Amino acid sequence: MLLSIHNLSLPLEDPVLKFLVVLIIILSAPLLLNKIKVPHLLGLIIAGAIIGPNGFNVLSRDSSIVVTGTTGLLYIMFLAGLEIDMGDFKKNKWKSLTFGLYTFIVPFVLGFVGAYYLLGFSLLTSVLFASLFSSHTLIAYPLVSKLGVAKNLSVNITVGGTMITDVLALLVLAVVVGMSQGDVGSEFWIKLSGYVLAFGLVVLLIFPIIGRWFFKKVDDKISQYIFVLVMIYLAALLAELAGVEAIIGAFLAGLALNRLIPHTSSLMNRVEFVGNAIFIPFFLISVGMLIDFTVFFKSWETIQVASVMLVASILGKYVAAVLTQKTFRLTKQEGKLIFGLSSASAAATLAAVMVGYNIILSESESGEPIRLLNEHVLNGSILLILISCTISSFISMASAEKIAEAENEDTLTGNNHEQENILLALNYEGMVDKTVNLGLLVKNHSNTENMFGLNVINEDKNDSSIKNAEKILSYAVNTASAADVKLKPLTRYDNDVINGINNVVKEQKITDLIIGLEDEKGFSASFADNLYNGYLQNNDINIFVYHAAQPLSTVKRYLVMIPENAHLESGFFHSLARVWNIGKNSGAVISFYAPENIINVLKKIIKKVNIEADFVVINSWADAEKKAEKIKDNEGLILILAKRGMTSYFPKMRYIPDFLNKKLPNKNYLLIYPYSKTDNDNTEIRSVRNHDDFVEIGNIIKNIFR
Repeated sequence: MLLSIHNLSLPLEDPVLKFLVVLIIILSAPLLLNKIKVPHLLGLIIAGAIIGPNGFNVLSRDSSIVVTGTTGLLYIMFLAGLEIDMGDFKKNKWKSLTFGLYTFIVPFVLGFVGAYYLLGFSLLTSVLFASLFSSHTLIAYPLVSKLGVAKNLSVNITVGGTMITDVLALLVLAVVVGMSQGDVGSEFWIKLSGYVLAFGLVVLLIFPIIGRWFFKKVDDKISQYIFVLVMIYLAALLAELAGVEAIIGAFLAGLALNRLIPHTSSLMNRVEFVGNAIFIPFFLISVGMLIDFTVFFKSWETIQVASVMLVASILGKYVAAVLTQKTFRLTKQEGKLIFGLSSASAAATLAAVMVGYNIILSESESGEPIRLLNEHVLNGSILLILISCTISSFISMASAEKIAEAENEDTLTGNNHEQENILLALNYEGMVDKTVNLGLLVKNHSNTENMFGLNVINEDKNDSSIKNAEKILSYAVNTASAADVKLKPLTRYDNDVINGINNVVKEQKITDLIIGLEDEKGFSASFADNLYNGYLQNNDINIFVYHAAQPLSTVKRYLVMIPENAHLESGFFHSLARVWNIGKNSGAVISFYAPENIINVLKKIIKKVNIEADFVVINSWADAEKKAEKIKDNEGLILILAKRGMTSYFPKMRYIPDFLNKKLPNKNYLLIYPYSKTDNDNTEIRSVRNHDDFVEIGNIIKNIFR
């Protein structure tokens, strides 16, 4: 084996040594550059230039680098689609469309003027040249996501606009290539539009059906991750077959799987982790390997073309970002973030240049090929990639940091409610994964440590019960840690399970208790008795009773039933915040069924903290039960109820378990009992309940839903 690495000639050929060099770069770039406030994304690109074939030729840009780098590019676009808030995306679709048109048209016009009038290119070449600057690559998106501002309005607008401008730019490429080869006619347009439409429908409509079926049938975490990779590459392949670039397919795959991979789930954590650790750095290094600094010293014409490219691209993206900022009255930092994210030219630009470069229109008298895009454009695109990625990295990091600081200040200065401590009652091994996943879904984003798992052992303990408790709690800890959440395992010895849980509630200052029902049993008579005569006697906490018939990620819609006067209960808004988190983190549509006055309150909340929701006015609880009976496949039911003695309590609530057992034995449902102790209530909530017209409800409770 030693003989295989004795030949250390450059470029390196030994696969182990090559991979080691790349890993060292990926490891060292963030550690070194973060100290001097340089984005590590830029460091990886520069490192690629240094070790690449145009630098010290340590590594060649061979198929292994290209394949892994291509995966990284697809990963960036996939994550952009996967992490986007679908409620905000639909709400801001016209803003995204407007930005997409701005960022396509402005650079296109500048590029065309520069090519046709300054560089003297032909009309067809000028059109293709101009389209190079309309597209952009979200190379700084992982950095923005890491800083926690991926859900900011400016990011949402930019991500949506990226899909629009890239599609338009790549369609221009397809048309120009067709015209250069003389085959643009009615048949060409019919085929192109038909292929693109069919591709979009397959990915956006068929992929979610396949994904939902797969996640219902397969629990293995590794298989689920491999399935995600298959979907990315399959969508990319379908995009290429349709005549558009693979990155569009990856982005649409992210949108298609958006609702099936909850943002707080262990699968989402795996997807982000592997991408940010391996694939995306490989892509950045592979981009750097394309850079050749020497070409700019060989030809004045190359420098001239590169200058036009830089002005058209950077100035065009800046003007588009400013227009977007002014049009939608965004802050200065949000405008800068739009410019930072959209200023990087890499993937689509390079793909278009290579296509144009490889198209030979004719030959000169000396036999030299006359290309659609000449070598000066090819070399200029390399400089454009380097400078635009540098600008994108610095601007995005600076503006994202300031936006994150401003958002943190708003949170800290607001009158936030008490610390959140969530207790999971874990008694059955089959319910551990389901209960933990619900806990991850309802918790606040910032809560990564205050989650507890409890198993109560009868004091008549034996070795088997102790071992079972250890097994259950270990499984719960591992499930939570896969989502980067620290779950604290607790074992309690007590003759009475309810007493054991109540004592832990007091000791750990628990705010929310989650109890899972076994799927086969549902509400047994003994559990119903324990619920009404035990758990619900505790007025200090929110209590959740959860029945899981299918994985949370496969539920498309939740029907939330709210009884009359529920908003007057002291714990209502904190319980409602948990429902909001389910909507935000799962991407499911939340359909609220409630009396008109409560619907008005909910509509004011959604203006401040958006989720994808709709509202239906009901006049009685009997109407709510009729709606619940008609629940469809892949829908779940959430009931906000009341403990005995509360304002919104009515005797029929006692019979809800029987109703659920008979009518919905094979459906997901969640019963929420808000706390009722007024000592937990804060000034904000009291003012809400005492304010009859709820005019300021959105501002009053904004902090509760952060």
